[in-house]
Amino acid sequence: MEPYEALYGQKCRSPLCWEDLVNPVTLGPQNLQETTEEIKIIQGRMKTAQDRQKSYADLGRKPAKYQEGEKVLLKISPTRGVMRFGKKGKLSPRFIGPYEILERVGKLDYRLALPTKLDRVYDVFHVSQLTKYVHDATHVLQPEVVSLDETLSYKERPMKILGTKTRETRRKSVKLVKVLWSNHEVEEATWEMEDVMKERYPDLFISGTLV
Repeated sequence: MEPYEALYGQKCRSPLCWEDLVNPVTLGPQNLQETTEEIKIIQGRMKTAQDRQKSYADLGRKPAKYQEGEKVLLKISPTRGVMRFGKKGKLSPRFIGPYEILERVGKLDYRLALPTKLDRVYDVFHVSQLTKYVHDATHVLQPEVVSLDETLSYKERPMKILGTKTRETRRKSVKLVKVLWSNHEVEEATWEMEDVMKERYPDLFISGTLV
C-alpha cells in the first residue's frame, strides 16, 4: 500500500492507480484483519519514533519567563524574496528590536510594544520567538545635529568621492564621480560631473588623488 494509507488508514485521492492489475488480491475478512493489524503496528512505530525525537528536542527547550517592562529581541525568519517585518534577503539579521513587553497573554505568549512601522503585525508572540536583551551602551546611537538657518534649511556639502566612471557620448567623453553628501547615507550617493566638482570643491582633489 502507499505510505498515505499506512499512516491515515484510508486511500489517498490521487490520479495515480495503486491497484495491482497483474496479480490481483482478493480482499477477504482475514486479509482485512491482517492489514488493519499491520497498519496499527506501523502507526505505533511511527508514534514511537516521533516521541523519541520530541524527547531529544525537549531537552534543550527551557521556556523563558519575562516580566512586564523588560526588553526583548524578536526573532524573524526572512525567506528569500519575501518581506517580513521590513527585512528581506538571506543576510538579514536574525533578531530585531529591542522591544518592551507590555503584558503576558496566556502562559507562553507576550504582547510587545512594536513601532509604528510594524503596525500591520500582530503584537502577540510566542516565547520561542523572543530572547532576552542585555543592555549595551554601544547600542545607543547619538543623533546627528543638523544646523538649520532661519529658513529652516541646511546646506549640503560633499564629504567623500566613492568612485569614478566615464560616460561615452557621440561627441565626447564625460568623466563622472560618485559623491557622498553630508547628512546622507552611502546608498544616496549621486553621480556628478568631475569638472564641475573640481571647480566648486577643489579640496576634494589633491594632485589628482581622490580624498
